[in-house]
Amino acid sequence: QVQLVESGGGLVQAGGSLRLSCAASGRTFSSYVMGWFRQAPGEEREFVSAIRWSGGSTYYANSVKGRFTISRDNAKNTVYLQMNSLKPEDTAVYYCAANPSPSRLAAVAAYDYWGQGTQVTVSS
Repeated sequence: QVQLVESGGGLVQAGGSLRLSCAASGRTFSSYVMGWFRQAPGEEREFVSAIRWSGGSTYYANSVKGRFTISRDNAKNTVYLQMNSLKPEDTAVYYCAANPSPSRLAAVAAYDYWGQGTQVTVSS
């Protein structure tokens, strides 16, 4: 019902910035929560940030709070993740996800739709 495509990943030096985009197509609802997750080699997929389409409430993992900013453009059905002050430990594949329900917004299992991911590599 919903298709997600991430873009904007790449290689940056520590302290640099990068902006990821997630374009959504298909049936989306204003009640949806859009989330960003990441997965490093040998690690489990972890929550990064989320935003509610309606109202725009935002949520962040403690590891990225103050450095990353999530936003959305409802007219373009696009969610963004602005990443500043990047650290080598931010290196991971970043995934966009959609959750049709407002609860458990930080849980991987709560999301029904996922993009293919985009690689972010931060060098030291």
